[in-house]
Amino acid sequence: MIATQIRQKDAVFYFAAYPSAALLKKVRFISRYYDDEGGSIQPAAVETQNDLAQFIARIERSDKAFQRELSRSKVAAIRNFYETAVSQPPIPGTVLLFTPQKLRFDAMDGGTTGRLQEPEEQFLIIDGQHRLAALEFFHRTHPDDAANITVPCVIFDGRSEDFATEMFVIINSTPTRINKSHLVDLYERVSWAEPDRRFAAHIAEMLYREADSPLRYRINRLGGRSKQEKWILQAELYNEIHRWVKSAWKKIERTGTDRRHAGNYYAIVRDFLKAAAQVMAEAWGNSAHMITRPVSIKAMIRVCADLAAQDAEPEEGRVERWRYRLAPWSEQVRVFRSEGFYERFPAKGQVERVARIHRELAKAASIPVRAAGRQKGE
Repeated sequence: MIATQIRQKDAVFYFAAYPSAALLKKVRFISRYYDDEGGSIQPAAVETQNDLAQFIARIERSDKAFQRELSRSKVAAIRNFYETAVSQPPIPGTVLLFTPQKLRFDAMDGGTTGRLQEPEEQFLIIDGQHRLAALEFFHRTHPDDAANITVPCVIFDGRSEDFATEMFVIINSTPTRINKSHLVDLYERVSWAEPDRRFAAHIAEMLYREADSPLRYRINRLGGRSKQEKWILQAELYNEIHRWVKSAWKKIERTGTDRRHAGNYYAIVRDFLKAAAQVMAEAWGNSAHMITRPVSIKAMIRVCADLAAQDAEPEEGRVERWRYRLAPWSEQVRVFRSEGFYERFPAKGQVERVARIHRELAKAASIPVRAAGRQKGE
């Protein structure tokens, strides 16, 4: 298919105009939909190993967890609009689609337009299930009219399921959809979320709420009322915390997985950030430096995990002990000036840049970097 490649910061995705008949064959509906005339759309089977599909399916089917009712009248109203719209476009807004498969894109003449490979499996619908369900029913009763409709689609490919889940939650975080503001709030609330995700969510929530947190109200929860400048999205912070928790999960299971034990890990992150803030005082929260920007905060959380693996206890005196350990970072302040920062830390994208800053900060403080996926004590 012909598509336009779009770049925004480190993100790359695609825009395409999909003929409706072809699109309906390439998407799968997670929920059951009904038509007023008795027709129905059966939900696709959801593989147990597909975390994203399971997540969306549970949201779509659970009124108890999110106070969201899948309304037959909503699909009917959209379908009626398709039938009556003449000069107005029936589907003016984009439908968001996701595939974990990395799609090949062949640009034309080196530009942003080119030919995009179609995925081998069906797309998962991040946003637009009701619109596409109504379109399916419209196709059944008005095939000739429906054949003339092309649907604007934004396609995300080759990303993790966490990325697509975050996208789903952000888009659906309005009062008429999901009441909670972000992914972390959802993991805190739902009973079926994996215990390691809930544990990480507790830590992220405490970093936002607790009075002694260096990140208090600095985390963007997409709906928080604080007027303070935000340093990092809650989802980005959560992903780093969860990365650490998942690597240490066997150890955590032995000591305890409830909120109280999550508080112990919160205290570790709190003390580390306090020590870092004291060492890099002139750069901390300074807009002329990058130390409290997402790329650096994420790297520091990784260094925190490295240091905690060898020196988390005792808690008493930990801030002073770690301030001494991180003292060499004071010499790194100039490296984190905003001007020329990306030239000093060249990378293909934020993932690579976070990893690079992590290694360099750990090296400066002589903190061994843990092997990927392992934690001391496992």
